[in-house]
Amino acid sequence: MVTKTNEKIRLRLESFNHELLMASCRKILNLTQNIELDNVGVVALPTDKRIYCVLRSPHVDKDSREHFELRVHKRVIEIYHDSTVDIFNLLSESDLPSGVLYRICLS
Repeated sequence: MVTKTNEKIRLRLESFNHELLMASCRKILNLTQNIELDNVGVVALPTDKRIYCVLRSPHVDKDSREHFELRVHKRVIEIYHDSTVDIFNLLSESDLPSGVLYRICLS
């Protein structure tokens, strides 16, 4: 009986723009389709929402305020692959858009 040693690569993607984030996930999934992989999964993490309250006028009208919010959308892609495939270099050389922050972790 032959047993395969599987390694796991976890990609964490973060962006302010959810459409750009989904396009990056699709691009990574298209890159990994050409390689023989055991399993690829995309997990959506909860969106961080930060709300900032700013006074409209610094001297008068303390009750007049504006609220701004900043949303950070996050996804995790887990790729299980055979140790003979050099997928780490393929992922690090992939050209993702500039609005997406990505981290590659080996496990």
